[in-house]
Amino acid sequence: MGRKKLTAKQHEFLQFLIDHTRETGVWPTYREIIDHFGYSSPNSVTQNLKALHRKGHLTRDEDGFHLAERYKEKDEPGIPIKGVISAGTLQEAVEADLGTITLDMLFPNLDRIFAIRVSGQSMRGADIHDGDYVLLIDEDIPEGGIGAVLYNGETSLKRVFHDEDGLRLEPCNPEYDDIHIQPDVFEEVTILGRYVGHMSDEGIYKKSGNGVV
Repeated sequence: MGRKKLTAKQHEFLQFLIDHTRETGVWPTYREIIDHFGYSSPNSVTQNLKALHRKGHLTRDEDGFHLAERYKEKDEPGIPIKGVISAGTLQEAVEADLGTITLDMLFPNLDRIFAIRVSGQSMRGADIHDGDYVLLIDEDIPEGGIGAVLYNGETSLKRVFHDEDGLRLEPCNPEYDDIHIQPDVFEEVTILGRYVGHMSDEGIYKKSGNGVV
């Protein structure tokens, strides 16, 4: 199954660009990048920049490369933390300004998460309904996990299973049939992302740590 994603080294390279830009307010020089990673030539820097640009993590204009808009630091709203409350015996309330809960705290690796709007009811058994926004992370889907795939020009959100007959995409609604994909066309399947949560009119739901939805 093919899909464009960052290698571990490319992700480390991108994170350096993000951290340096946020800390200094300027784009790192070739020399700073070479010194940080111990590259033997500027060509290694150029290759990494071009790869990140090709995969959509950088933009480019006449002034050079830049971080994609989603990586630029912004004043992020959050939920205010107003104090401490006891979950044991009765204790005096402690009021304090303890900062905010942001999306970064709710979803680690937020820079790799994106949303897709759901159309249809094939996943209602997982409490994912028509019109909800499913949150996906750019990585492989574990056996039996929920994720988005692209096959034959069409996308689908399903549970993903592998067996001797190939790839099986299983809905969470008995009114829908499984989708079977033969092993000889696996290379035509693109993994769009692994499910990490969804948003509905009632709020944001995050997948539990044990993988159960």
